[in-house]
Amino acid sequence: MIPWLEIDTPFPDVSRALGEEDGAPGLLAAGADLSPHRLLKAYQHGIFPWFSEGQPILWWSTNPRMVLQTEHFQISASLQKTLRKIHRSTQTDGRWEVRFDSAFEDVMRACAGPRRDGQGTWISDDIIVGYRALHRLGYAHSVEVWLDGALVGGAYGVSIGRMFYGESMFARVTDASKIALAYLVRFLHQNGVTMIDCQQETPHLASLGAAPISRDVFMRHLRLAINYPQIDDWRPLPLFPA
Repeated sequence: MIPWLEIDTPFPDVSRALGEEDGAPGLLAAGADLSPHRLLKAYQHGIFPWFSEGQPILWWSTNPRMVLQTEHFQISASLQKTLRKIHRSTQTDGRWEVRFDSAFEDVMRACAGPRRDGQGTWISDDIIVGYRALHRLGYAHSVEVWLDGALVGGAYGVSIGRMFYGESMFARVTDASKIALAYLVRFLHQNGVTMIDCQQETPHLASLGAAPISRDVFMRHLRLAINYPQIDDWRPLPLFPA
């Protein structure tokens, strides 16, 4: 059994999350709300919400934890070529543009759209309302890829101190989500963020350089990283020298 959280109930320690033998590894608690206060407390303690429409709010702390060390981000030769083309465009004709925080809700709604397999995602209207409030407070951020004035890819996540928690990505043209991630990783690395929380282990994330670590190692890093000052200047940095 997992505990039910009322509005004022604190989270249990992450060590109490269910294990593989329980059928829902990482599940920690249910209930409470998606207020900015609750969401920040969750991320500060290595916990994230993940639930489907019609379910109560479910809170998770997976073990192992999938993370991307920013110095280990892998860029394939084909993606490198694409990034150089986009970099040139941002400096010349402006057909391609990468922005931060100019269309946060649009990015979330794009991430919530149907996938290629016809399935939707866990990003409900309630989730969008909760993270939109975090965005207004300066904790949630988006990176957007624009082509000829249209939003074609992006990603969003939560930033606390020198810790970034990646939530979701989307692409409407080839490699647009990877382009967004490349600019995000560059920015975070330059601002002293060494680890991006990816939460769940997937082959796609592994292909980009992410790898699982134990919850204990993740929590030790997290406790230090969240105590740094907030990053307050969110502007994409050039990927290549002038």
